Amino acid sequence: MSSSTENSTCAICLGNVTKGQAIFTAECSHSFHFSCIGNSVSHGNYNCPICRAKWNCLPFTMPNFDANIPLPQIPTSFSNVSQQQVLPPPPSERESLVFSDDEPLPTITDDPTSSASLTGLQSVNIKSIPERPVIAASESISPFAVLVGVRAPPFSDNARHLERAPIDLVTVLDVSGSMYGSKLRLLKRAVLFVIDNLGPSDRLSIVSFSSAAQRIFPLRRMTGNGREDAKRAVDSLQACGLTNIVEGLKKGVRVLEERHQWNPVASIIFLSDGKDTCYHRSMFQNSSNPGQNPEYLHLLPGSICPRNRGSQDGSQHQTFPVHTFGFGTDHDPVAMHAISDESGGTFSFIESYEMVQDAFASCIGGLLSVMVQEMQITVRSASNSVEIISIPSGRYGSEISDQGCQAVINVGDLYAEEEKEFLVNLSVPVLRVAVDEENEGKTSLLDIVCSYRDVVSKEIVRVEGDLVEIRRPKVVSPAETTVNLEVDRQRNRLSAAEGIAEAQRIAETGNLSDARDVLTTRRTRIRASMSAQAGDGLSNWLESELKETERRMGSRELYNLAGRAYALSGMSSHAYQRATTRGSVVPGAEAQRNSSSASAVPTNLAASDANNASFSAYTTPNMAHMVNKSMQLNQSRAPASAPGSHSDSNSPTPTPHE
Repeated sequence: MSSSTENSTCAICLGNVTKGQAIFTAECSHSFHFSCIGNSVSHGNYNCPICRAKWNCLPFTMPNFDANIPLPQIPTSFSNVSQQQVLPPPPSERESLVFSDDEPLPTITDDPTSSASLTGLQSVNIKSIPERPVIAASESISPFAVLVGVRAPPFSDNARHLERAPIDLVTVLDVSGSMYGSKLRLLKRAVLFVIDNLGPSDRLSIVSFSSAAQRIFPLRRMTGNGREDAKRAVDSLQACGLTNIVEGLKKGVRVLEERHQWNPVASIIFLSDGKDTCYHRSMFQNSSNPGQNPEYLHLLPGSICPRNRGSQDGSQHQTFPVHTFGFGTDHDPVAMHAISDESGGTFSFIESYEMVQDAFASCIGGLLSVMVQEMQITVRSASNSVEIISIPSGRYGSEISDQGCQAVINVGDLYAEEEKEFLVNLSVPVLRVAVDEENEGKTSLLDIVCSYRDVVSKEIVRVEGDLVEIRRPKVVSPAETTVNLEVDRQRNRLSAAEGIAEAQRIAETGNLSDARDVLTTRRTRIRASMSAQAGDGLSNWLESELKETERRMGSRELYNLAGRAYALSGMSSHAYQRATTRGSVVPGAEAQRNSSSASAVPTNLAASDANNASFSAYTTPNMAHMVNKSMQLNQSRAPASAPGSHSDSNSPTPTPHE
């Protein structure tokens, strides 16, 4: 048989292998229909039927694909990896066809940490600050900003685990061939940290994916037995195969969608170090435009990608946030950001493999501190002539109605001591009431109300803010025209977020020089602002963030390696006002190294450099607390990190490419 015939004909069925069916191409370069060779291997035939070469990487069961999507090829061998190392671990039992086998939630009598006996949390705090307290009676201003902020209550010192909502957490983990060695070892360590920090009312499920996806651990409570079983499942993970992001997410979503019972909070943690290599290349690689969202988004379930919901789903369909972690420099940051952004989660860029546990710790520090749910802020014009004209609310949905008389911002969950701040831009008209030097008028601007579900009492709570008013004298002194520093710093935050997004869009066109110019302009503007000049920590941190983003856009190579991921993780953080791991900085880590600042509010600290900042914006105390636990654990086991300290650490650690 000629070489050209060998490459185009399946040696088992003699059919054409160039199109139409899934193909397995072995390391000896011979190709076969996947169904043919899979059946052969299942009968113990591990050698090439043509040249009799012994294969290191064998085909195994693939997921069901959409009939309209071209099926993938199976990878060739991984050099320097033995057959025993690359074969996927056999499942201990056949995976359930349905995922309604979740462990029942504890009853009040079963759970000693039940919060049912508590009467409720402290109330959410509302603050409202006009950009200046005075406008001349004869003056009209549009836009005139009012800062509206909400802050969740803190944990009580002795009731941390009683005051938060229990969580259903699904970890969806990449175990493809490129995760082999130290990366998989560090990932296992990070998941074990998560397991140890979940409470007995929390439930965890573990999904792994490579060429196929498998639920290796059902949704179970993290009691003593549950933790031990979960750890055994993590230890069984082995790396082999391609990267099937779509099937991994589908299976993770099924765990939450098919639950028999529900904890109040449900989230997915998703980690991958590569691109989806199990769908047609034109769909996953975006080779012509790396900055374009992957087309496979339309294949994801509507509960993490709402754009895919059919009309039959209805408005009550739940969305599960996916917190994505791009691991290393070979992952697909555009896809990771798009998935998290669609679902309401965050995208973190883990540049150094050793940081994965700290990055997970920061994330679960937030998820394990949800105290407020279904938060909604309603602002109403307090005067007939005052109109609400805009609310730059990031990725939080907002709507202005009644011809500018009312607006609603949907915030959702709040972590303990988490704060969200929004600028409500108004049109303030001339005061029609006559005033003089002796008698000045007033204009009422806004009434503010927030409503939310208290996770302890389960009741809907309604909190009213103070009426926002300004004075309207006939004459205003120059000192009274100064913009409030808190409003100014929020304008800086919005300017930085807009600048990063604009620069990232320009960088994707290949014009890195103009992208850097955008960041330089924004940085100069923030440096000259009143809040930065006054030493405001957030403004200084924003300037450093822009500088680091600009540095990572210094060349096309640097942008492709780390600049794109760094910019997108920053955009994700600002859009949701939530901390993300960016490059070499885990939010909360530096604050914990400085004990004098550990108890301070993060956004009140100063920072001199984005990579050496003493805080990261949006970090909550519980996130910093969890990162501190992770760092202390890493320090305590550092001497034991030599080869042999883990089940797979005494193996060679090549990094096979897919």
